[in-house]
Amino acid sequence: MAIEIITKEDLANFKAELLNDIKQLLESSGKMEQKKWLRSPEVRKILNISPGTLQNLRINGTLAYTKVGSILFYSADDIEKVLAENKIDHSKLK
Repeated sequence: MAIEIITKEDLANFKAELLNDIKQLLESSGKMEQKKWLRSPEVRKILNISPGTLQNLRINGTLAYTKVGSILFYSADDIEKVLAENKIDHSKLK
């Protein structure tokens, strides 16, 4: 059985490579997760709402949508905008 000696320099190189690999994984996973257009089931899951509530948001103009055939699509940017506009800051309520 051969014995290999690991130096501090070897460990430093390993650490640098490992951190670089983790950074690349995080960057690539962030890009894949963010979709520009979402379907109704995805929006309902994100907002934790029923199909009827999502329909009311469409009807009253709160949430814009695009219809292609029979499928409704919602812009992820629009959803974030609606959430930001309806954000309640409890510190300002006092």
